[in-house]
Amino acid sequence: MPNIASVLKAEIVRLARKELRSEVDSIRKALAAARAESAALKRRVSELERSVRQSARAAPAPPPSPPAVKEADGADHFRFRASGMASNRKRLGLSAADFGLLVGASGQSVYAWEQGKARPRGKNLAAIAALRGVGKREVVERLAALKSGGPS
Repeated sequence: MPNIASVLKAEIVRLARKELRSEVDSIRKALAAARAESAALKRRVSELERSVRQSARAAPAPPPSPPAVKEADGADHFRFRASGMASNRKRLGLSAADFGLLVGASGQSVYAWEQGKARPRGKNLAAIAALRGVGKREVVERLAALKSGGPS
């Protein structure tokens, strides 16, 4: 005759397995669904990557960017070198204050630009660029007109 303890132990093991089986079955079903979804997503990603590669091959190359790019405020973006501006000011024989008057800034701003501590923006940069090809006589005339309050 079997021992009562061994019978109880066997019954407890049987009931535990039965409970675990129902829990594990639901987890197995969820795992199978997750794997199927993962496989579907991987297929979708590979299809999208393939279509991106095909469209990249079919798309024409972008045109080269022009040297002058429009900023947000609509002003052209000119190249600026502090030493170039300083040499242009000296070539024209202008003080920093006079140069600032011509470009619409203060003499202190001109000094800061020349030392590289600041960079001119927008209309100041356009005015500096406009002064690059101007001669001394024309600069003197413009400066006299500005100082007298007349049209520039």
